[in-house]
Amino acid sequence: MFARKTPRLNQLRHKKLTNMKLLIIEDSERLRNSLEFGLSRLGYVVTSTGDGQQGLDIALSNDFDLIILDIMLPSLDGIGVLKGLRRRKNRTSVLILSAKDELNDKVLGLNIGADDYLCKPFAFEELQARIKSLLRRTHDLESDSLIIGQLTIDVSMRQVFVDHQPLNLTPHEYSILEHLALNRGRVISYANLENYLYNNNEIVTRNAIEAHVSATRKKLKLACGQSIIKTRRGFGYLIERPTQKTKSAESGTNT
Repeated sequence: MFARKTPRLNQLRHKKLTNMKLLIIEDSERLRNSLEFGLSRLGYVVTSTGDGQQGLDIALSNDFDLIILDIMLPSLDGIGVLKGLRRRKNRTSVLILSAKDELNDKVLGLNIGADDYLCKPFAFEELQARIKSLLRRTHDLESDSLIIGQLTIDVSMRQVFVDHQPLNLTPHEYSILEHLALNRGRVISYANLENYLYNNNEIVTRNAIEAHVSATRKKLKLACGQSIIKTRRGFGYLIERPTQKTKSAESGTNT
């Protein structure tokens, strides 16, 4: 279990939710299960493993927003996992969570590509705060809201507003819109969306992905007069980056 104090479940229920995908690579089954349980209660989509090589394989074959990585792991230690990620140009944010608390250990981890280093024992509240900080940095968020024209996406509450009026979306429709908005200007493939929406045990067809996107578009068009989701045929979907003129309109400033 966590060191020092862990939030009670009734406290966790009042925390804001997010739909970010986390990978935990931690060999202690007890700690791994506690982390997965606690972070899942906060709304994160959590995958976990206790094996270093398996963790590296999972990280390289899936898209995660953050990896929580132990150093002392079987088959491949955390340093090897981190080196393997960075060698393959995988830039997923990595938070090292380790009992190795010497300065040299921290410097080594940060120098080879970790984004943060937290020593065991730790308080769950601090881990939670560091995760949130890294996710904001990764997605260039100054707050919990994404604003696109008249659309506001609250990524903590998982709620969408059009001109301050709530837009009713299903969980899959919201997740599609959030994922595309967080990756604005980048084409998101069908496989990427499938991985984001479903876990590895679920079977989903491309038609199902297209149906969810189509339903999201219809609701956006009805509420906004247009859909911001564009198709790149044969590649996937995107929400385009704003031009300078559009940026000014969204921020309410003049150029």
